[in-house]
Amino acid sequence: MPSLGADMDAGTVSQWLVRPGDHVSKGDIIAVVETDKSTVEVECFDTGTVGELLIEPGQRVPVGTVLATISTEQPAATPAGGPVERPTGAGREPPPAAPAPPAETEPPHVESPLVRRLAHRHNVSLSSIRGTGPSGVITREDVERAAAGPTRIKASPLARRLAAELGTDLATVRGTGIGGAVRAEDVRRTAERPAEAVPAEITPAAPAEPAPVVAVPPSKPVDAEERQADMRQAIARAMARSKREIPHYYLGNTIDLTYALEWMHEHNRRLPVRERLIPSALLLKAAAVALREFPRLNGFWAAGDFVPGDGVHLGVAISLRGGGLMAPAIRDADQLSLTELMTALRDLVSRTRSGRLRGSELTNATITVTNLGDQGVEFVHGVIYPPQVALVGFGTTVKRPCAVDGLIGVRPMVTATLAADHRATDGYTGGRYLQTVARLLQRPEELR
Repeated sequence: MPSLGADMDAGTVSQWLVRPGDHVSKGDIIAVVETDKSTVEVECFDTGTVGELLIEPGQRVPVGTVLATISTEQPAATPAGGPVERPTGAGREPPPAAPAPPAETEPPHVESPLVRRLAHRHNVSLSSIRGTGPSGVITREDVERAAAGPTRIKASPLARRLAAELGTDLATVRGTGIGGAVRAEDVRRTAERPAEAVPAEITPAAPAEPAPVVAVPPSKPVDAEERQADMRQAIARAMARSKREIPHYYLGNTIDLTYALEWMHEHNRRLPVRERLIPSALLLKAAAVALREFPRLNGFWAAGDFVPGDGVHLGVAISLRGGGLMAPAIRDADQLSLTELMTALRDLVSRTRSGRLRGSELTNATITVTNLGDQGVEFVHGVIYPPQVALVGFGTTVKRPCAVDGLIGVRPMVTATLAADHRATDGYTGGRYLQTVARLLQRPEELR
């Protein structure tokens, strides 16, 4: 069970996307794990063949528990010319006869990562699909055809198991998951609903004689409030650890955004609506680029020393619709153009709020940026997310009187703050970093 953040101590395997014998590559999505905060897609760390799946779906296990085995051994290579015959001589025993070549067998069908992800999205079991590709390979069309089948009901494995335990017909359950998929909460809600509350179009015809009433065993519903409570507990553990272990220092700087916003509005006039920038893209880009000059703010405190990040991977604080907060990473944010960064930000927000994050996006962040401007907050003194060593905050843009070149005018201003770990840096470094962010925002054309 991977650690998907400092606030995670256990997780539940929701679904396996591979079977024993499947070939997997590093980075392939192999399982879906439920944490106290969200549902996360877990990637494979090695390339090889899946051996044994050790944890059943629905089982909650501590971080560090082995979930599956993967064989990375390569078969022994045969010399190009085939087996070599060695001459026999006096005093030598004849070598063992070379084994007969194995009979040709049909190559096993191997699903691509795309096919596995598509099957997971449509909740289709690959074992139930007959592949139409070469050597029986399952194609994308095969998965889409199976997903469109009239008898297929989209439901999570936990929902199917719960429906079987409660004697609930999935056809009578109205799904509230992605794409209308049936979730465990939907099954519980239907099982507890009085018979007359079931919609007429899915209510089976009444039998000639009244059927005996079957008592449904009580179950503990997992509602939004319980989920929210679990998330708050997870956040509380991480933040308590942060304030207990990290000696924070805080700095702030007010930045004039006149040039940045004027440049952005002119830039957006030439772009389609879907590709236009928002001020957050400029702030994120400036925060990322400035870290190149101050690498000790970009990394981790581990084993009593600073460990630099392998790139500038911005953890972006995103609020969830049901409450709570997550901070998945945009990798190599300093290397992305503003357009690419804007696209990555939209995609990350969408997948975070729909529960489709990858595990690496929750563990790769080297620094976190939070922007509470849309809430009207003028400045934020954040709490560092361990084991990171810094957090950057941006408030709302406010028009304030400002003296420029001896003249007073009203200009758009934003307050940038820095919370940093005194073990890794000091206030001098932090202050220079905020000055660099301000300088970059005065030259927005250089952020492209």
